[in-house]
Amino acid sequence: MINSEYINNLNKAQKEAVLYLNGPLLIVAGAGSGKTKVLTSRIAHIIKQKKAFPNQILSVTFTNKAAKEMQSRVSNLLHKEAIGLPWLGTFHSICVKILRKHAKAANLNSNFTIIDQDDQISLIKNICKSENIDIKQLAPKYILSIIDKWKNKGLYPNQVIPNKKDVFEKIILPLYKIYQKKLLDLNACDFGDLILHCVQILEKNLDIREIYTKNFKYILVDEYQDTNFIQNKWLNLLVNKEKNICCVGDDDQSIYSWRGAEIKNFLEFDKIYHDTKIIRLEENYRSSQNILSAASNLISNNQNRVGKNLKATKDDGDLVKLNCFKNGKDEAIGVADEIEKKLKKKYKLNNIAILVRAIFQTREFEERFLKIGLPYRILGGIKFYERAEIKDCVAYLRLINQERDDLSFDRIVNNPKRSIGDTTIKQIHEYSKKNSLSLEAASKKLIELNLIKPKTKIGLNSFLGLMQKWRNDLKIKKINHVKLLQLVLDESGYSAVLKNKKDLENENRLENIKELLSAMKEFDNLESFLEHVALATSIDQDWEGEKVNLMTMHGSKGLEFDVVFLPGWEEGLFPHQKSIEEKGQNGLEEERRLAYVGITRAKKIALISFSMNRFYQGDWIDSMASRFLDELPEKNIEKNSFFDENSADEDFEFNQDFEIEEGIRSPGWIRYQKRIK
Repeated sequence: MINSEYINNLNKAQKEAVLYLNGPLLIVAGAGSGKTKVLTSRIAHIIKQKKAFPNQILSVTFTNKAAKEMQSRVSNLLHKEAIGLPWLGTFHSICVKILRKHAKAANLNSNFTIIDQDDQISLIKNICKSENIDIKQLAPKYILSIIDKWKNKGLYPNQVIPNKKDVFEKIILPLYKIYQKKLLDLNACDFGDLILHCVQILEKNLDIREIYTKNFKYILVDEYQDTNFIQNKWLNLLVNKEKNICCVGDDDQSIYSWRGAEIKNFLEFDKIYHDTKIIRLEENYRSSQNILSAASNLISNNQNRVGKNLKATKDDGDLVKLNCFKNGKDEAIGVADEIEKKLKKKYKLNNIAILVRAIFQTREFEERFLKIGLPYRILGGIKFYERAEIKDCVAYLRLINQERDDLSFDRIVNNPKRSIGDTTIKQIHEYSKKNSLSLEAASKKLIELNLIKPKTKIGLNSFLGLMQKWRNDLKIKKINHVKLLQLVLDESGYSAVLKNKKDLENENRLENIKELLSAMKEFDNLESFLEHVALATSIDQDWEGEKVNLMTMHGSKGLEFDVVFLPGWEEGLFPHQKSIEEKGQNGLEEERRLAYVGITRAKKIALISFSMNRFYQGDWIDSMASRFLDELPEKNIEKNSFFDENSADEDFEFNQDFEIEEGIRSPGWIRYQKRIK
């Protein structure tokens, strides 16, 4: 028996998961069962037992926040301030590391740029324009979603076989070919490329693959149920001959199929690795037993699951409350009153959340909260690095770092204004395309050939001169990246433009830029900062101040609150009709998993509600209670009196025996559909 502090603090199943180090391991970790504790203890144990050095452990997460948390916890367990775990990070951050090392194998230079969605849209718009594709008929975002779908399936343009039933895929495939070629010309990657290129390198270069399979003695994967095809393929290519891969997750919390996640990776893990050991973590440290029992009974109606039985380490707690309201407005008033008159006295507002199926549902709550002065935050708004002024600053830095970054050139060449109009920019683009030059190189050549108008030439020359000066400042004078941005803002005139126009919006922009300069100080150099910006995830949020949290159920995964409100449990809204129509039984099961995630965010109190009428898209519709309410066990729930009076109405009853695939509906459902139409 190994006697150590980090081992003694584990329960029996957790301990077994930490100590099992030989061969493939699947840890089925129920909500609130301490999976991060198990992962970090396992890493600490591997290092402590000298089974591997820190740089021989590959540990993959989905968010930077989770990676930082794990890094910190391992350091604490080993009583070392900075235990180096160089291969602990997100799929994308680790792939960037591998790709920069072997960029030539993917026809890239090691200083390639990682472009974000705005850059992707700009690039697709330019391609559509040159190929005479009407973006009003075929939106750039849709084109990118199809390209991303292909990349998630591990397909380069020459490997794609378009879906015959989808007329748009035939149009998009040639655009995909041009898009990929353009990315290579720009020495750039989008997010999908980071993993796709890595997989190609590992498949085609056995010597490179061997470097990593020999180095990574242990692989650990967090939130394994959220992996897509290409992520799973990448992991399988890195597994060593001992098959020491440990995947942790919960199939009952697989809710991201819409962004490519494949639950079968989790369900079929033991078919890929035949000698897999499966350990279930079933002790829940988060929620009371009534909350867990309600959620467990609900999710037991799903057929595609590994199965487990969660047990609370806390007492039974309050019953799950079910509330029925006359309409959506009354629902918002009821929730606000519950918070204002009862819960606020006992719980901090930061520990109260309202989780909705669709983001439009927050409107009525926001209006009510504003009226009564109840502070709130919407989680999932515009991220810091997506604000216009921040993107401008980053574009300057990206172009300084990499002169072939045409997307950044486009964004800042006339920002602030330098008398460089659309005609000149079009001229630069045409010359660039004709002569296979970057936009910056094309600009220099056009000036050299005296093909730019005199007034425009002054502005363009000034911009090009400043770019060269800043590169010299960085490389020759060795000024740091923070000082560099300060110079850029002053010498470009960008700061002056904001300071000269006195309004609240520009004051906020200046404050944001100050915050950016502070943030940059945490990074050693320009490259590491730019990489951080490119890989920043939407999960990182500002949690300052006491406010009620409003967010979607999708956005709540991984979070927990003392009190959780779950409004809008109505047929058509939740489960969402679109999900069922598009995916049938699989769609319904994913909606049920989403309900399970929502309920298990609650530690002490869960309140579920629906309304008899809802104002939706400019019209009132009659509602039916969600079928999920019928799947909650009577002994764990408490209904309000209004619920009892109205739930007996036939419009709230749902025929449980109907077959989704055959489209058979109960009479109540048919009347409901007529109403919303």
